[in-house]
Amino acid sequence: MGSDPRFVMILPLVALALSLFVANADAAVSLPQPVKLEWHYYKVHNTCDDAEAYIRHQVELFYKHDKTIAPKLLRLLYSDCFVTGCDASILLDGPNSEKTAPQNWGLGAFVLIDKIKVVLEQRCPGAVSCSDILNLATRDAVHMAGAPSYPVFTGRRDGMTSTKESVDLPSPSISWKESLACFQSKGLDVQDMVTLLGAHTMGQTRCSYIVDRLYNYKNTGKPDPSMNTTLLNQLRKECPPRTRKGQSDPLVYLNPETGSSYRFSESYYSRVKTHEAVLGVDQQLSNGDNNTLQIVDEFAAGFEDFRKALALSMSRMGSINVLTGKQGEIRRNCRCTNADTNCKR
Repeated sequence: MGSDPRFVMILPLVALALSLFVANADAAVSLPQPVKLEWHYYKVHNTCDDAEAYIRHQVELFYKHDKTIAPKLLRLLYSDCFVTGCDASILLDGPNSEKTAPQNWGLGAFVLIDKIKVVLEQRCPGAVSCSDILNLATRDAVHMAGAPSYPVFTGRRDGMTSTKESVDLPSPSISWKESLACFQSKGLDVQDMVTLLGAHTMGQTRCSYIVDRLYNYKNTGKPDPSMNTTLLNQLRKECPPRTRKGQSDPLVYLNPETGSSYRFSESYYSRVKTHEAVLGVDQQLSNGDNNTLQIVDEFAAGFEDFRKALALSMSRMGSINVLTGKQGEIRRNCRCTNADTNCKR
């Protein structure tokens, strides 16, 4: 496939367009406004003027003691937006809720969301949606980890249903074409895909998600030939072959360079180029078309380009199939709908 001039120029243009506001979220009003959402919705409508400050304070308190909260919130937001849209359906409890789907095993950050909701209900009862809390808390946490403080347009409302059957999140071993198709089905493009996969610059994954790359790639009985040998040997020590039922499933770092510091960095893209990506879907970016490879090269060469593109792509992801106006509701407890009589308030 030939090079698309749009992608040759888009990153410098994004850098120029966003350079005036990524350092300070309050200056970010120049971003294109997503349909139906508003900048500082709760202040504009005088329903909870300091909602964003309350959320940021709670995230700061939590982050001081648990830096894993940044990647946990990123995964939680992705798991919400990529199913039925950004409607906080992932937060609902229930024996058949989205939380119970195999793809969502190990999700975290629910306790922080609960704490934020309690604080907001005390100060602004029935005003701030769980969906907006999740989007704003994620922005604040990843900013504390080193990402830009990107703009979050607000005014979302919360969904009323959550079923594990609706969860169709893809395997982390899919090809780059399958990954792109998934992103495009949500209204996102190749730049969004390459950018948002960069969130794997921090966090952890289970050995079960990569064991195929280590021992039986595509049922060959051999490891993934694209994986760096040093990384392969390191991961094999941490992830032994899965030979029996009930075997433990250890956690490994998605980015061994940042590891337990959980810092947001551009090294993810350098590792893709040197075949040191841990997840198969990440390494598949090196097999992409010219547009994909150009974006990887530019992000690997310049952290600021990645940071600024992330601001735009996170804003776009946060606008997927949102509920506004009279749609949905503002939950009083993020774990249950307001009609649930068994729910604790």
